[in-house]
Order: sequence, then C-alpha cells, then structure tokens
Amino acid sequence: MSSSTDDRTAITATSTVDPRRWVALAVIGVAQLMIILDATIVNVALPSIQRDLGISDVDRQWVVTAYMLTFGGLLLLGGRIADFVGRKRTFMIGLLGFAVASGLGGIATSGGLLFAARAVQGGFAALLAPAALSLITVTFTEPRERARAFGVFGAIAGGGAAIGQVLGGVLTQYASWRWCLGVNVPIAVVTALAAVPVVRESKAPGDTRYDVPGAALAVAGLVALVYGFTEAAKPEVGWTSGSTMMILAAAVVLLVAFVAREKRTANPLLPLRIPLDRNRGGAYLIFLLVGAGLFAMFLFLTYYFQVNLGYSPLQSGFAFLPFSGGIILAAAVVSQVLPRTGPKPLMVGGLTLGVLGMLWLTRIPAESGFVTHVLPAEVLLSVGLAGVFISASSTALVGVGAHDAGVASALLSTAQQVGGSLGTALLSTVYTSAVTAYLTGRLRTEADLQRLHLDGVLHGYRAAFFWAAMLLLTAMAAAVALITARRDDVPAEPAAAAA
Repeated sequence: MSSSTDDRTAITATSTVDPRRWVALAVIGVAQLMIILDATIVNVALPSIQRDLGISDVDRQWVVTAYMLTFGGLLLLGGRIADFVGRKRTFMIGLLGFAVASGLGGIATSGGLLFAARAVQGGFAALLAPAALSLITVTFTEPRERARAFGVFGAIAGGGAAIGQVLGGVLTQYASWRWCLGVNVPIAVVTALAAVPVVRESKAPGDTRYDVPGAALAVAGLVALVYGFTEAAKPEVGWTSGSTMMILAAAVVLLVAFVAREKRTANPLLPLRIPLDRNRGGAYLIFLLVGAGLFAMFLFLTYYFQVNLGYSPLQSGFAFLPFSGGIILAAAVVSQVLPRTGPKPLMVGGLTLGVLGMLWLTRIPAESGFVTHVLPAEVLLSVGLAGVFISASSTALVGVGAHDAGVASALLSTAQQVGGSLGTALLSTVYTSAVTAYLTGRLRTEADLQRLHLDGVLHGYRAAFFWAAMLLLTAMAAAVALITARRDDVPAEPAAAAA
C-alpha cells in the first residue's frame, strides 16, 4: 500500500496483460475477506470466550484490541516491506503466518495466550493487507479493469463485516468459539497454495530501508495507552493511581518520540506532510474518531443481545445484519452523490445521523429492545457512516503527490484500526466505571447483586453509547472545522482509497 504511483507506473508500463489476472483477484479477494472477517468474527463469540477462559470484564476488550493495535500500528511498515521484499512473497508470508497465529489462538488455554495470538494475527495482517492491495494495482494495468477490480475489492471489504458476524454466530453456536479462529487455518493454507501459480511477483525500485524504530515506538506507545485505559477501569486502581498515570505518561513519551523521529529520519514510516495537511488530517481524525465509537458499539451490543435479551450467538450475528446491509446499500448511493456535492456535506450530514443513532442506543430497554431501539439506531448509523467512509476516503487523497499516494491511502486503515482499539479500551473503562457507580450504594446483600446485576450492566451500556455519541460529535466538529475540499478536489476514483 505504500508504493508510489510513479513506482507502480514504472512496473506496469513494462508488464504484459496477465491472462490469469481475474483468477489472481479471486485468490487475493479471499485473503482480504479473511482479514476483514477476523476484525468482527470474534465479536459474537466474546461472551463464550470470556466464560470459557475466565477473562474479566475489564480485560475482555483485549481480544479485539490486541488484533487491531498491531494491525493498525504496523500497517505502514507492512506496506514498505511488501514493496521492497516483494508483494507476492510478503503476501505468502502473511497468509501462512496468519494461519499459524489463528491456530494458536484457537487452542489457547488462557486469556493471555489468546491475547498474544491475536496480536500476532494483527502483525501478519499488517503484512497481508497492503501486499494484497498492491498486487491488485500491479496485476490490473488497464484503468477500466483496475477500477472494476477495486470495486470487487471494496465490496469484499464492505460485506466482510456482515459475513464475520453471522459466521461467528454459526461457529460459536454449532461448534465452538475456537473455530472462529481455527477456520482461518485451512482457508489461509489453501489460498497460499492457489496463489503460487496465479499471482505474479513484483517489487518497487528505490531505497529499501525501513523505519523499524519508528514502528516500534508507535506500537509501544499505542499499547501503553490502551493498557493505561485498561488499568484505569479496574476498581482497585482507577485513573488517579500512580501506576495508571505512569503508564499513560509513558504512552505520551513514546508517541511524542515517534513524531520526533518521523520529523528527522531520512526514511520516515509516516511522512508528516501527509497528515499535517488540513483536509487530509481532518479525514484521518474523522476515521479515527468514528472507528473509536463504532467498534465499541459492536462490543456492547453483542453483550446486550446475549446477556440482556437472551439471544443465541447466531441470533446475535443476524441482529447486526441491518447495519452491514445498510452500509453496503448506502455506499452505492453516496458514491454517485459525492461528485455533485463534494465531501463536506456528506460528512457532516452522515455524522449527524451517526450521533442520533448512537444517542438512540442510550435508551435501550431491559427487554425486547431490538425492533424499537436497536434496529432504528443501526439504520441511522449505517446510512450516516456510509457517507462518512466514502467521503473521508476521497478527502484523504486530496492534494497528495504521486510519491505519497500509497502512504496516504494506507493511513486511513491505520487511523480506523487504531481508533477502534483506543475507543474500545476507553469506552470499556467508561462501561466498567458506570456499572461500579450504579451498584455502589445499592448493594446490601448477595440477593441485591443478583437482582441488580442486569440493571447495572444496562446502565453501563448506556453510558458507553453516550460517550460513543460524543466521539462522533467530535468527528462532526472536525469535519465542520477542517474540511474545505470542494467537489472538484476529490479524486475521480475513490474506491482505491476506500479499499
């Protein structure tokens, strides 16, 4: 994902049309689907995972955030490695490493082992995802065919979340939550074998040095930040404890050191000129904030469905389909409207709908709340956020030079994954604090705890949804203040960025 357009042009100009290019697209698409699935397939399984491995409410978010942190934190480095080591070679390494990490996660006997396996999964996904996108770029040399290929790639990315929710429900209910991870092993191995004869190797010319220290600082800083949020959620620790403040201070130091390094190194992982542009920086900030609210919404709705409404894992998976279906349908409309309106109206309008949808969830009742509260909220969120995703993806490439096109596009995925991990950790802290505050003063006997437990967790969900709405409101303020791009400024083919 981080190769420049000039490099790609140099490669494709000397390439003949690949007769097996559509078969290669199918193989690459399966790999991309696997990556998308793993961001959502464990959501529905989380209550089962938590019970089986004895994971606390505070620590359960690591099942999600461990994957997203390493995926997002290493994505830019993964793109550089793919460009210079070889896209096909990196693709194969990513597939096989992803399979091994998935298998280890599937047989994990403790929460710590599962968290570690998920982190390794994310690291190999950071190799696999940019290699897959770059392979499409160099495989399809004719503009019209390339646009169609990116359209297929984008549809996979959009539909993968829905498939992940349903597949996670099916596997958890009829087999075991372990198969939500184990299913990747045969898929990855078969995909790797299929890629050998049909996917061409390619490399980018030029400097092959990597900013490994920069990547290490970024990931370490983000992990420390999430760990600090997690510690703050523990009743015996809290925000004001010395350990929490030290961890958060270390996170700030590491992230500041990352920025300082990127300013002075000759081969930065993230050239600061890219996010410091007003429109592009606004788009990345919006993606980060929306990711923070959205991934947390999936987490808490999963528990609301299964703990409060008594849904099975399969029913929970299907309960998310209106959201995923709405995103896909609305995105098709937004893609047609964007060239006429420009990005800002769609962003502001979409985020307004998103805020309303999230606030609607703050009123979920203890029983029978799907049709009256969850379904309308999912529709509002899906329609609104489709406008945000398409518009922000296009705005992220406004004014980008050819040399920076790959990094600018990759940074969108990084912002979304990092935002999701930080938001999940932060709102998990909000949830835990709200539950504790609700139960404090109301408990007199053991019977009181049993009677008030569901009311307490419901209060926690509502608090988390409220602050998720505030994150989306902050994103809307960023769109109003920072986005100045007009309809003539956006790239003609936003699909590549979105994918």
